[in-house]
Amino acid sequence: MRGRRTTPSQVFALTLMVAASALILAACGREPETKQPQPRPVRTTTIEKRESLVPLTFTGRIEAEDEVSVAFRIAGRLLANDAKVGERVEAGQLLAQLESQNELSNLRQAQAALSAAQGQLTQARNHYERQETLLGQGWTTRANFEAATQARQTAQSQVEAAEAQVSSAHDLVSFTELRADAPGKITATGPAAGEVVQAGQMIAKIARQDGRDAVFDVGAQMVRAAPADVEVAVSLTDDPKVTARGRIRQIAAQADPVTRTFEVKVGLTDPPAAMRLGATVNGRVESSSGPVIDIPASALTRINQQPAVWIVDRATSLVSARNVDILRFDQAQVIVSQGLDAGEIVVTAGVQALHPGQKVRVLGSGP
Repeated sequence: MRGRRTTPSQVFALTLMVAASALILAACGREPETKQPQPRPVRTTTIEKRESLVPLTFTGRIEAEDEVSVAFRIAGRLLANDAKVGERVEAGQLLAQLESQNELSNLRQAQAALSAAQGQLTQARNHYERQETLLGQGWTTRANFEAATQARQTAQSQVEAAEAQVSSAHDLVSFTELRADAPGKITATGPAAGEVVQAGQMIAKIARQDGRDAVFDVGAQMVRAAPADVEVAVSLTDDPKVTARGRIRQIAAQADPVTRTFEVKVGLTDPPAAMRLGATVNGRVESSSGPVIDIPASALTRINQQPAVWIVDRATSLVSARNVDILRFDQAQVIVSQGLDAGEIVVTAGVQALHPGQKVRVLGSGP
């Protein structure tokens, strides 16, 4: 049986098929190329230790820097007490009065005694002058003249004693009136009219107009923690925008026997008018707690249910997780007590997309 003859077109088609098969086999035998992962871009910070300032806050009140209690020098029945809390007074203004009948009677008696002594002195002087004239004329004896001289001196002493009694009686009458010794504002009042008061008993308290203090009752621990000559920021409790600054002026030498707190007076520098006497204020000072490590709050994550951060190896740029102990934190900052050392590099942005051993590229450090 004679074979069929191959045409040129069949030869060309067969050649194409062979070439296509070769290409397919070559493609199947080629190994795929491995693509290297790109370093993940992150932001970092280098750990440094710095002094930590711990805020101390406490609540107090505004008082006058110079506040005095005014009182009568003598005892008596209170006739009137015109002092009113919050009233402004001027120097010499009448605040209260005692009944003064007894003092006025004593004054009249002293004035009468003075008049009598002055009359005796006049008589003694006239007698002395007569004896002096008679002695010069030889009509009297030296003994009579000396007796007249002694009588004149005695009468003069009695007048001086009577004058002192009148002055003392005048003072007692003036002591029945209580007047302000300096301008200021009344912050407290004592007994009302009709009560019997003792000498030295407080009738009113006057805050003089030469300064104001912020007064705080603080514990012994705060007193020890506050640095010397510290500046205190003071603000109104009901309006924190009203502020003033001052320095500790006085610390009580002994604790209050009931509260066991120490009274601290802060002298205010140019306090605003809104800080009225008796207003409630907040005080704030910052005390150093020693060197600490702080990191941005964005650097903090959780690994193994514990706070952690990502550490960047300087040589390899690979990251590793590390648990840390937190001392305190807020929305912007975290204070780390243990787990980090100065000079280490911590990731602060991009922490949620990292895994151990991953290579990173610090933004701004290169391509």
